[in-house]
Amino acid sequence: DLAKPPVNEPREAEQFLMQTPQGNPLLLSHTLQELLSKDSVQVELIPEKKGLFLKHVEYEVSSKRFKCSVYRRYNDFVVFHEMLLHKFPYRMVPALPPKRVLGADREFIESRRRALKRFINLVARHPPFSEDVLLKLFLSFSGSDVQNKLRELVQGVGDEFVTCRLATQAKDFLPADIQAQFAASRELIRNIYNSFYKLRDRAERIASRAIDNASDLLIFGKEL
Repeated sequence: DLAKPPVNEPREAEQFLMQTPQGNPLLLSHTLQELLSKDSVQVELIPEKKGLFLKHVEYEVSSKRFKCSVYRRYNDFVVFHEMLLHKFPYRMVPALPPKRVLGADREFIESRRRALKRFINLVARHPPFSEDVLLKLFLSFSGSDVQNKLRELVQGVGDEFVTCRLATQAKDFLPADIQAQFAASRELIRNIYNSFYKLRDRAERIASRAIDNASDLLIFGKEL
């Protein structure tokens, strides 16, 4: 049996209004190890496709932090992502893998599963996201209408600029050279992004060649 959802009613969202952070809000006050220890989420593919007419892939999402497992479709991830963008319009919300309209092959399905796992772990370890009620509901609600529940939580709450108590002082925290820093950071992020995807492509090619080599060696061994 799945765990009983700890969050069920939208009115509970009121107690999750963002609190004033301690220290300088411009500096990250967490170490990498602290961020990694926030949660570890597993995303596993359920072998059988669901649906009577339109078949769809379903995933079992297990959270170490909330000690429960829930079933999620790709469209559930899409709604969750949209609600994060709505509530946190000024933060870098991780991107979702694309949805493939036509029949997806096994390689694409596995690639998307890994991408969804990366996405949800990035969100679960992000300081503000990890403490938000949206994440708690997504990882623990076992009902069938999780998409509506996510939308209900956001309705009438407002985005982060409205709920954060530091919003009225935001301009006071901006350094004089903010534009120069922003331009430099954007260029750095662009370079990191490009390098990351080059590394990912090479790693996938290495893995693909390793699978082919293993298959060839198996055939070679049978023929000896």
